[in-house]
Amino acid sequence: MRALNFNGGPAALPLPVLKTVAAETLDWRGTGMSIMENSHRAKEVVAMAEETQADLLSLLGLGREWKVLFCQGGASLQFAMIPLNFAPEGETCDYIDTGLWSTKAYQEAQICGAKAHLAATSKADDYTYIPGEFNFSAKPRYIYLTSNNTVRGTQWASFPKNPPAPLIADMSSEFLSRPLDLSDFVLVHAGAQKNVGPAGLTIVLIRPEWAETGKKNLPHMLDYRTYIEHDSMFNTPPVFAIYVAGLTFKWLRDEIGGLEKMRELNKAKADFLYQAIDNSGGFFRGTARKDSRSPMNVTFRLPNEELEKDFLAEAKKVGMAGLNGHRSVGGMRASIYNAVDMAAVRTLVEFMAEFQRKRG
Repeated sequence: MRALNFNGGPAALPLPVLKTVAAETLDWRGTGMSIMENSHRAKEVVAMAEETQADLLSLLGLGREWKVLFCQGGASLQFAMIPLNFAPEGETCDYIDTGLWSTKAYQEAQICGAKAHLAATSKADDYTYIPGEFNFSAKPRYIYLTSNNTVRGTQWASFPKNPPAPLIADMSSEFLSRPLDLSDFVLVHAGAQKNVGPAGLTIVLIRPEWAETGKKNLPHMLDYRTYIEHDSMFNTPPVFAIYVAGLTFKWLRDEIGGLEKMRELNKAKADFLYQAIDNSGGFFRGTARKDSRSPMNVTFRLPNEELEKDFLAEAKKVGMAGLNGHRSVGGMRASIYNAVDMAAVRTLVEFMAEFQRKRG
């Protein structure tokens, strides 16, 4: 029996994708070997990578003004690569701090020698909301934000209007969960292990002309131009993760019906779960402000930590995994990414109601 997977990442993958992977494990595309055994230079693998790039751009409604890069090192490496490439000495880079991962990005920029300016933060209110007012610097090189905050359960409903500089975003925990207008963006990065595939792959969407403005004489693996010039194959890329990502893109297109439909499904799941929290009479308490709630990561608390331990233990007994909050904040977190269906969310809500009936 498969667990109901509410992990924050690595997270649930679509069952049809997993079944395809299982069926093709020993013989992928008639090569007589697994995708994990094929050379990344083999024509079949190169074709698969190109197809995956094209499918992603099509899903997002993007054209040749964007380039898809397959990187490694997770979002954490992007925290450094971005300022190393795009923060020239003396120029200011603005950061908006909405929780753990944006905090880390801001700190990493400083470590890399960037003149990083904090344009807004919700730290004083324990990161319970997305700021709506910004103190941008006079001429920022770029503005960096984290679009969905996995740990705190908040999400940007809309991005800064008429920003004074190009936007750059970490979209790891909401990537492909909804359509996005990227007209003000020059770079978006996302770890695959939330909505796309297994850990090990980081997808970067970048405008090639923006990449050309980067600093020169960087180490090859830290220079975005390297990935563009070598089509992400300067070294061995995470081939298996790219393959699974490609299957996920096809699932989103062919079985879900695209990102607008995915947004509708995700909203229905989130509304149903948040309603259960709000209607519990305070037994379950959401931690994010209502106008900033994430439809991907639903964070909540119980009346005390003892009850929270019991909640997690009993949930595990009935086959629900990953409901514990991030280790930095505690509490509960139900990550209801694309591959977590409404049936799983209904089961969770029923369990919550029964737990409250017995222990409330």
